[in-house]
Amino acid sequence: MKKFPIGIQTFSKIIENNYYYIDKTPLITELVEKGEYYFLSRPRRFGKSLLVSTLISAFKGEKELFKDLYLEKNWDWSQQYPVIDISFGRGVFNSISTLEQRFKAILDEIATYNALTLTQEDLANRFIELIQALYNTTGQKVVVLVDEYDKPILDNIDNPEQALAMREALKNIYSVIKDSDKYIKFVLLTGVSKFSKAGLFSGLNNLEDITLNSDYATLCGYTEAEIKQTFTEHLHDVDFKKLRQWYNGYNFLGEKVYNPFDVLLFLKNKEFKNYWFETGSPSFLLKLVRERQYTTPNMESIFLTEADLGSFDVNDITLETLLFQTGYLTIESVEDLGEDKLFYLKYPNREVKASLNQYLLRDLTHTTPSEITRNRVQVYRALQAADFKMLEQSFSALFASIPHDWHRKNQLSNYEGYYTSIVYSCFCALGLTVIAEDSTNQGQIDLTVMLNDQIFIIEFKAIAETDKQGMALAQIKAKNYQQKYLAEDKTVFLVGMEFDKQQRNLAFFEWEKA
Repeated sequence: MKKFPIGIQTFSKIIENNYYYIDKTPLITELVEKGEYYFLSRPRRFGKSLLVSTLISAFKGEKELFKDLYLEKNWDWSQQYPVIDISFGRGVFNSISTLEQRFKAILDEIATYNALTLTQEDLANRFIELIQALYNTTGQKVVVLVDEYDKPILDNIDNPEQALAMREALKNIYSVIKDSDKYIKFVLLTGVSKFSKAGLFSGLNNLEDITLNSDYATLCGYTEAEIKQTFTEHLHDVDFKKLRQWYNGYNFLGEKVYNPFDVLLFLKNKEFKNYWFETGSPSFLLKLVRERQYTTPNMESIFLTEADLGSFDVNDITLETLLFQTGYLTIESVEDLGEDKLFYLKYPNREVKASLNQYLLRDLTHTTPSEITRNRVQVYRALQAADFKMLEQSFSALFASIPHDWHRKNQLSNYEGYYTSIVYSCFCALGLTVIAEDSTNQGQIDLTVMLNDQIFIIEFKAIAETDKQGMALAQIKAKNYQQKYLAEDKTVFLVGMEFDKQQRNLAFFEWEKA
């Protein structure tokens, strides 16, 4: 099989056995020329490992792999550097001994490749020994590349004690890089999560974080121009409006990028599916949402400071920060606040919004997938036909299917936004246009749902047996929420949904056409 620079966002032998290259090497040249120590965080399956592979080939002087690419004529190929390539991406790290064994094996493999013998038993000392030996035998400074630097911690994220132990073990390893500064040519650490420097990188105070550096916003991921230029012959029947809705939208403070994993599989299969989402499970996120009784519509109105975005640590896990770092939310806009910035977040695209809410719906209701699917289909058909009797019955059946024991175990009676969260996640899971806390000049609509030429304005209320019914719809009319959409050539419906926590179901449902 032909060898190729897979680190250049390459798609090999998937589309009709052809090779395709999206040339990211201009950014790589700039990266190496401007600095020495870098950190980059991106969601999984976003090309981080490919980037590392490119750097390995470039520093090793494998010029033949860069034919017709920018780097071919913009790199000093007369110089070759020893490379220490550390990847924690393979396997599961379920103990400190597993981490130590894997790291020792990586060091020994690199030593053997370079005809070296390591004698130090302590892993930090063994790492230093390898760096110094490579420097002494080659006469060149050493390149250190660490891919998936955070995986040993993330593998244990639901076990805080074990995760902390992994963090300390990794801190011991990474501190070696700083201590070996005079032997180092270039360093790049990549991963999914951006742990606070105090937690993991306390010894690496010269590490430049380029996660939200606009100069490198497109270093991983595909821009629309790159897709159109590279895959021209496969785009003649592609609906780009739909492609954008499904897979574009990731913003790292530069031009928005498509999820590369999604694009490649879409071009292969020519079918819109949740390719990226299906490669991982958000089980820890779901656990946090449930335990913290988070109201899921609030995911559409999250804003964080710059410090918040990078404040993730084992003993200080902020749900909103985790949603951003793992790629379930992205940056919508930025507001300057004097010396600080405020980052407004949103779902990047339809795939993430629909898929995440499918999982949330299943976790919130604890019903079987078949029951959820049946109710979701009924809800969709009810909206499509504007059949509000069916809509009421569908949600009543969904709430009634939630096991009594699930209410008791998770104290759902105290979960203020529980029923609202289920309705919201049900609509989102259907791939509909759903706007939570929809702003008007009279206030905020709880939920606006759009399907074809119909708009549904929905208000929620939690009531007790003695409360007057009909207040939800009355509020919509009193606030004249429908006015926002009456100018559009669409049919607008007003829907009031009122829940009784004692009955654990809909207590009152009414609607009318605007």
